[in-house]
Amino acid sequence: MQVMSIKAVIFDLDGTITQPYFDFDAIREEMGLERDSGPVLESMEKMTPQQRQRAEEILHFHERRAVTESRLNAGAKQTLSALRKAGIHIGILTRNKRSNALAIARKHNLKFEIIVDREDGPVKPDAFGVLRICEQFGVKPEETLLVGDYLFDLLCAKAAGAVAVLLANHDRAAEFAGYADFTVEKISQILQIVEDKKS
Repeated sequence: MQVMSIKAVIFDLDGTITQPYFDFDAIREEMGLERDSGPVLESMEKMTPQQRQRAEEILHFHERRAVTESRLNAGAKQTLSALRKAGIHIGILTRNKRSNALAIARKHNLKFEIIVDREDGPVKPDAFGVLRICEQFGVKPEETLLVGDYLFDLLCAKAAGAVAVLLANHDRAAEFAGYADFTVEKISQILQIVEDKKS
């Protein structure tokens, strides 16, 4: 695809800014779900109110622990700093909660201009979050990179008309690469994409 000059970068949080932490198979098992039952949030929507309350408690426990145990991916902080110095807007789009994203930002001294979480509207792979962030930044989706490590990040970018960048830092990356406009092995490599697309 032809890419315009990049004015904003939207990052996934878990597995992209931070190192992968969640074992969703274990979380599903704890919730009483089958391993092949699909994404946790979507599975929770089909639960009875009582089941969902228990599932939310389990999910919140794991999310809070993930904040405490969080470690940044190599080069994440330096990449964010370089983007900021270049005048590039930085946003976070996560299926997690804003409070957890803010806690990670505080822990690691990171700055995000906008965070869109699962309580703001339809979650990835829906285009909602990308379009919301682009609107707030005053940029077009085609001027925006969405960087993530999972299929939903790429589908979300495609649905919104943004540039999909796969962070191939795990053993399932090859499954998702066909949906990406760019694939990088290190988060710092997105700086070259931004540089190459200057107009």
